[in-house]
Amino acid sequence: MSDESPGADRPDRSAEPRRDAAGRQRPERKHGNLERSVTRPAERSRSTDPARLAAYTVLRAVADGAYANLELPKELRDKGIRGRDAAFATELTYGATRLRGLYDPIIAAAAGREVGRIDDNVLDTLRLGAHQVLGMRVAAHAAVDQTVGLARLVNGASAGGFVNAVMRRISEKDLDTWIAQVVPTDDPIAALATLHSHPEWIVRALRAALIGHGASTAETVDADLDALLVSNNEAAKVSLVARPGLCEVEELTRAGAAPSLLSRVGAVLDSGDPGSISAVRSGRAAVQDEGSQLVALAMAAAKVSTGEEHEKWLDLCAGPGGKAALMATLGAQRGATLFANEISEHRTDLVRQTLDAAIDSGIEVMIGTGDGREIGEDEPETYDRVLVDAPCTGLGALRRRPEARWRRTTADLAELGSLQRALLVSAIEATRPGGIIGYATCSPHLAETRFIVSDVVKRRQDVEIVDARDLFRDTDGNPVEHLGEGPFVQLWPHVHGTDAMFFSLLRKM
Repeated sequence: MSDESPGADRPDRSAEPRRDAAGRQRPERKHGNLERSVTRPAERSRSTDPARLAAYTVLRAVADGAYANLELPKELRDKGIRGRDAAFATELTYGATRLRGLYDPIIAAAAGREVGRIDDNVLDTLRLGAHQVLGMRVAAHAAVDQTVGLARLVNGASAGGFVNAVMRRISEKDLDTWIAQVVPTDDPIAALATLHSHPEWIVRALRAALIGHGASTAETVDADLDALLVSNNEAAKVSLVARPGLCEVEELTRAGAAPSLLSRVGAVLDSGDPGSISAVRSGRAAVQDEGSQLVALAMAAAKVSTGEEHEKWLDLCAGPGGKAALMATLGAQRGATLFANEISEHRTDLVRQTLDAAIDSGIEVMIGTGDGREIGEDEPETYDRVLVDAPCTGLGALRRRPEARWRRTTADLAELGSLQRALLVSAIEATRPGGIIGYATCSPHLAETRFIVSDVVKRRQDVEIVDARDLFRDTDGNPVEHLGEGPFVQLWPHVHGTDAMFFSLLRKM
C-alpha cells in the first residue's frame, strides 16, 4: 500500500489563503519570520475522503449483517471509487475487520475504558484509524486528522474530541510496542488469539484440525498453527476459473492472468479488476478459489460403475453456483446432465445467474428449489454423482470473509452438524448403486468434516469411504501434496494457497 493516502495526487493548495466556513480569509498569526494560520477546534474538518467514508459505510453494514465481500464492491461502484483509492478502501475495510481482535484491546488501553463502553459506530471509526496507524503505511498525522474528520462527519462533533485523544495515544507507540502491552503472556491460546485476531475457540479448533487431519504432529503443530493464523489475515489472491467449453485458460492469460499451478482450469490475477476481463463479465469464466475448482474436478474424475451411458449429476446445495457451473461444463463434455438444487428461491436465482452462460451455450442444466434433506426420499437411486457442498462455519475462508470469525460461535456447530448429517444421508439415498458421493465443506473443523462422514458411514451397510487423494491433481497432472493421511482430503491456506477445503469421497455399494 502506498505511503500516501487517497487524494494525495490532488493539487497542492497550501499556498492559497485559508478561509473560514463563510469563505472569509482567516487572519494569520506571525511568530518571528514564520507565519501560520490558526484553526480553532470547532473549525476542524468535518469531512473525510471518499475511500475512508466507503470503508466506514461497509463496516456499519457488516455490523448489521452484511458481508464485506459483497458490500464493498457495491459501495465502491456506487460512489465511483476506482484505482488507488479503491485499493486503499479495500485494505482499510478488510484490515480493520480482520484485525479488530488485536486493535480492540489497543483502543481500550488508549481510551482508558473497555470497548464495550464505546458506541459501536465510534468504535468502527477507531478501528479504521488504528489500522491506518498500525497496519498501513499512512503517516500518523494524516491518519489521526482523517480519522477525526471522519468521526465528526459520521459520529458527530461531540465524538471528534474523544476520537482525537484516542488516536493520538495510539499513534504514540508502534505496533510491536502495543503488542507487548496487550497480548497476554500467561495463556498461549489467548496470546495467539489476540496476536492474530481470532476468537480463542477458533484457535483451539484449528489446532485440533491440524493434528486431526494429519497436517501436523505434536512437535510441529505450534509452528503450523502460527503459519495458518498468519495466512488467515493475508489477502487472498484472485483466482479465476475458465469454464470448460466456454473459455480456455489461455484467454485469461491473454487478459493478464497467470496460469494456475494447482488447477488445470484455473488462472491467478495478481492485480486489476477481474470484472474488466470479458470472459468474466460474460460468465464464461469466474472468480473461484482453486480449492473449489479441485473439488469439482475431483467429482468429475472419480470412477463410477452405475452402467449408465448418460450420467445424471446432482449438486445438492448448489448456491451460489460456482461449483455447479464448473461441474455442468465438465459434465456436458461427457454427455452428462447436471441437476442443481437449492433450498430457497433466492438462492436458486443466484444459481441461475451463475449458470446463464452455460445455459445460453446450449448446455442442459436442470435447476430446482427443494430441501436437500428430502431429495433422497423423493428421488431414490436417481443420480450417478452427488456433491454435498454442505453449509458450514466457513472457517476455511476467513481470508475472504473476514467477518465470519466474529459471527460464528461454538453454538453453531450443533445445528450445522445435524444439517450436514441429514444432507449426507439424503445424498447417499439419492445415489445409484455404483455411484459416488462427494462431501465438501469450506471448513477444516473436525466436527464438520471427518466426524460427520465417519458418523454417517458407520451407521450404514451400503456405502464405503474411498481414498480421494489421487483425484486431486495439479495443472501438470501430478498428485497435489500434503493432503493428509487419507482417505480424506484437507487443503490449507498456508500450505496450498487455497481456502481450507475438506473433501471426502464415498461409493454406494
